[in-house]
Amino acid sequence: MQYAELVAMIAVLQFFFFTVKTGQARGKSGLKAPAMTGDDAFERMYRVQMNTLEVLAMFIPALFIASNYWSPLLVSGLGTVYLLGRFIYWRAYVLAPEKRKLGFILSIFPTLILILLSIVGIVMSLVGSQD
Repeated sequence: MQYAELVAMIAVLQFFFFTVKTGQARGKSGLKAPAMTGDDAFERMYRVQMNTLEVLAMFIPALFIASNYWSPLLVSGLGTVYLLGRFIYWRAYVLAPEKRKLGFILSIFPTLILILLSIVGIVMSLVGSQD
């Protein structure tokens, strides 16, 4: 479980980093809150932040639930792929948004696998408890 906790905290720290980068991009752009458009660099960084938040909302619970049923190395390995995927997504989206696909795939697929592992683990536990 500690591996999953470590991966989860790194994912939160990564999101915090993206949040800081978004604030910096707003500052450089000169956009005043609540404006969200008008500077491409800010808009791209903001989209990285928001997309990461959207995926993180699925990733964290799936990571913790899967860690209750499956090998810590498997679960944390999938989490590590997610983290790398988010990093690749960030770099690609900021530099050339049309090249963000690999990073997105490397973060969404591990999340989906963790969701499926969580469901399978729960169902197997429910079936096993009926014996």
